[in-house]
Amino acid sequence: MSRTCSITGKHPTRGSSIVRSGKAKKEGGIGRHVTAVTKRTFSPNLQRVKVQLPSGEVRHVIVAVSAIKKGMVIKAPKRRWKPEAKSA
Repeated sequence: MSRTCSITGKHPTRGSSIVRSGKAKKEGGIGRHVTAVTKRTFSPNLQRVKVQLPSGEVRHVIVAVSAIKKGMVIKAPKRRWKPEAKSA
């Protein structure tokens, strides 16, 4: 389940990076030619964020930045209190 957004379900996808040589026809050349095609992965921009769930529970969740920007996530408020000292 790693590298997957828990809200949108975005995950890495496969693609290819294409290397071309030559000059485009509209720039006065004879055209561009593909010289190499290499496999690559496109990764979503995932961040580990402290989120307040609808039940009120605060938890760390891996979320895509696009979901944070759209307001699909309610970030947890910053903790301003200090825990009590344990007595022996």
